[in-house]
This record gives sequence, structure tokens and C-alpha cells, in this order.
Amino acid sequence: MHEISMCYNALELIEQQARQHGARKVTGVWLEIGALSCIEESALRFCFESVCRQTLAEGCELHIAMRPAQAWCWACSSAVEVSAHDGGCPKCGSNCLRVESGDSLQLKQLAIE
Repeated sequence: MHEISMCYNALELIEQQARQHGARKVTGVWLEIGALSCIEESALRFCFESVCRQTLAEGCELHIAMRPAQAWCWACSSAVEVSAHDGGCPKCGSNCLRVESGDSLQLKQLAIE
């Protein structure tokens, strides 16, 4: 389960940004998960709640958006969206894809007091 380490990394960034802006509390966190990140949303929510205990982010509302991955298909020379590692090009079916985005977790926004 790599979600726990991702949550610790996200929390470090959240606390850094919150302190930089003089926050006493983080009330909301918006994360974006790429379709190819291999992050399970329910596991992420559980881990996030656990790592946030006794921090500025304890009890904050977690908002998660799933985003499709962007890839380049070498076979048909197209930029395409993919949603699974084992999926081929939606245009031609080829598996000759280069993933360009959608394999990460990103912190998009914070709400602070």
C-alpha cells in the first residue's frame, strides 16, 4: 500500500503551505489523482485521515478528482486519453503508447483558516 507514503508526502506539503500563509487550520484539501497512478481512492481517504491526526489538517474535508491519463500513440500518431495500464489506444487499439501525464497525485488547492 503506497497510499500511506503518498499521504505523508502530501501532508508535508500541505503543512508547509499552510504555515507559509499563517494558517491555524486546514479545512479543505483538493487532490487530483491520475488514472494510471495505481492509487485506490478508498485507501487514500483512509490513509489521509490517519496521517492528518494531530496536525493542522486534522478533520479537513478531502476532495478527490480522478483525471484520465494523456498518452501518445506511436502507431497512429495521436494524442489520446487512457484510463488503464492495460488499455490500448482508443483510436487504433495499439499498445505502443507513451504516457505523458496521469500517473501522479497532485495537490491542487487548500482551504485554510
